[in-house]
Amino acid sequence: MAERCFGEHLQHHIIMGVVMQKANNFFRQWAVGCLCVTAFCLGTMTNAVAAAEKTTLSYLSWADYIDPDLVKDFEKKFDVIVKEVYFETDEEREQKLAYTDGKGYDVVLVGGLFVSSYVKRGWVTPMDFSKMPTIKNIDPRWRKAFPQAETNAVPYFWGTLGIAYRKDLVPENIHSWQQFFRPAPAFLGKIGMLNDSSEAIGMALMSLKNSRNNTDAKALAEAEKLLLSQRPYVKTYSTPILTNKSPLVTGELWMSMFYNGDALTLQKFSPQIEYVVPEEGGGLWVDYLMVLQSSKQKDLAMAFINFLNEPENAARLASYLNYASPNEAAKKFLSAEHLNNPVIYPSHEIVSRSEFAEKMPPRSDRDRNLVFSNVKK
Repeated sequence: MAERCFGEHLQHHIIMGVVMQKANNFFRQWAVGCLCVTAFCLGTMTNAVAAAEKTTLSYLSWADYIDPDLVKDFEKKFDVIVKEVYFETDEEREQKLAYTDGKGYDVVLVGGLFVSSYVKRGWVTPMDFSKMPTIKNIDPRWRKAFPQAETNAVPYFWGTLGIAYRKDLVPENIHSWQQFFRPAPAFLGKIGMLNDSSEAIGMALMSLKNSRNNTDAKALAEAEKLLLSQRPYVKTYSTPILTNKSPLVTGELWMSMFYNGDALTLQKFSPQIEYVVPEEGGGLWVDYLMVLQSSKQKDLAMAFINFLNEPENAARLASYLNYASPNEAAKKFLSAEHLNNPVIYPSHEIVSRSEFAEKMPPRSDRDRNLVFSNVKK
């Protein structure tokens, strides 16, 4: 009996020893795990704090309208973070700025038509060209193309508005806005329009042998009638998709109102896409970079614009986006293929019969918006 009790006692101690050893191992592993988790959390928190401490530059622009690698280079050079905020239409950009009275952004990309309006509303600040030595590289004709642009903005790109079409699907060469606004029956549901009243109505007016900036009520009524007759043929009023999912690439659209550089971008996915400025003329445009009055990073904003206009960087931008750079010093870094492409750099004859959009009187602007809303119903 005593031997049995002794044996049981010994067995109990052995079992307890094993249990304690496993427990010690468990707690040791648990402690190591906790230390690892703590170290990871501390590391993550440190990185987050470091990122939070970095200066942030907020840039309001169209999506896919800058070389992302160039943005990274700027961030690295200045040890900052660039926060890109996008809009899909001019109206949306205006709504974003109106909602905050221009606050919350540092740099904004603006079509030439809106420059004077943004200056008048006090949203932007005059450029400090003493902090922007690359301004000497910018062609003066683009700096002065729109009222108040020369002192308040820096040109980003310039180009044309015309027609992009699938030459493998369209049975004839496209050369006139009449083919676009009075299409053949085969184009039913195959046409794309920009969701932009200035461009849509402007080109409709040009197709009728008027100036795109005509404010005559009769001319506007004729343009409205033309756009309404085109309506059944239009699949969408939207901002172009610049990927292989673009309806022009997939063949859902056969013909669309397009900006020249965007058409060239889509040619990478479908070489059957052709771009033309119609014989009646097309749209001319210049996009500008402006610094917000409310920005707390005005010097950094100026440095950002100056960085983009360093000749090699301006050339990288132009090559990436297939647009004409207003930066003359960038040309020596651009390929002959780029410089000699008539879609990017249209002839003098094409430019001479094309028009910039002009700021409409308030009543005309309202009338155009009403017409376009009625067309899209």
